[in-house]
Amino acid sequence: MAQADRADRVSTAEAGDPEPARRPAARFLGVRGWGRDARGSTTWRRGLLIAVLALLTGAVLAFHAEVPNSRGNLGSLLETFLPWLGLALPVLLVPALLRRSATALLALLVPVVIWGNMFGGLLTDKSGGTGDFTVVSHNVAALNEDPEATVRLLERSGAQIVALQELAGRPLRAYESGLADSYPYHAVEGTVGLWSTYPLDEVSEVDIKMGWARAFRARVETPKGPLAVYVAHLPSVRLRAGGGFTVNQRDVSAQALGDAIEAEPLKRVLLLGDLNGTMNDRSLAPVTSQMRSAQGAAGDGFGFSWPASFPMARIDQILSKGGLRPTDSRTLERDGSDHLAVAATYRYE
Repeated sequence: MAQADRADRVSTAEAGDPEPARRPAARFLGVRGWGRDARGSTTWRRGLLIAVLALLTGAVLAFHAEVPNSRGNLGSLLETFLPWLGLALPVLLVPALLRRSATALLALLVPVVIWGNMFGGLLTDKSGGTGDFTVVSHNVAALNEDPEATVRLLERSGAQIVALQELAGRPLRAYESGLADSYPYHAVEGTVGLWSTYPLDEVSEVDIKMGWARAFRARVETPKGPLAVYVAHLPSVRLRAGGGFTVNQRDVSAQALGDAIEAEPLKRVLLLGDLNGTMNDRSLAPVTSQMRSAQGAAGDGFGFSWPASFPMARIDQILSKGGLRPTDSRTLERDGSDHLAVAATYRYE
């Protein structure tokens, strides 16, 4: 009798009954393939909640600039980590497939296309060709316990221009002595500094409304003409309980820095520094709207620089305008800082 029952089940499966062939997850969800499920819902009626979530993800990506900053600066917080919304796409794809929902899969195309349009270009390697000089920017961290290792990292980079942030005390003396042979010209204002193989002059503080020096401008005399190089460390942002994403001082400083760069008389301009914000952050528009990101133009991947232990955002920037074309952009290996150093190579146009 048991053998007859088994034979009946085998013959039923061979005849096309999908029940034995269904996977455990599909059986749990009551789905019988791309037709009707156990409740009689068609593939177009199933997965409506998944479809709604997919469309909401697409709406946030497309209209992130409309998310207000009025409470907790939620808009800036979202834009700092905006590429990570892409993780929602495979998360939504799995239940859409398990539910055999055509509606959910069709809705999922919306955020996929939007995310691809916004960030897909960053996934390809855009570097190419040789350059005329290389620059490095690094927030070396005031609590860096091994500045000598950082000096070796910077010397291995082969950069002609190096900008450092969070300089203070003994580490500053270590950088000044350790980099002296490779970089005979340097200037320090407050907690930011610039080292160069090319001569520096016209060094002057840029007032970014903080009450002490965290930005300056220098004229760098390269073999192919002068550059205006700005080094900046914009105020930090914080997540505070009940206070949200506190960025007000950072935004004031970004406006002041943007005004200074806009008034720059030299044609070729570089900005190197920790801006405590990404290129997507609307609050950095006074700066980013007039300059080009080396990572966006010539990088390979997102180039996340912070935190060094698990980089999630690129808040360390190398930007340029006027007669400079980036040919390469990258992050350097980890040292004693909580940031990764960022590097870019440029060609004169």
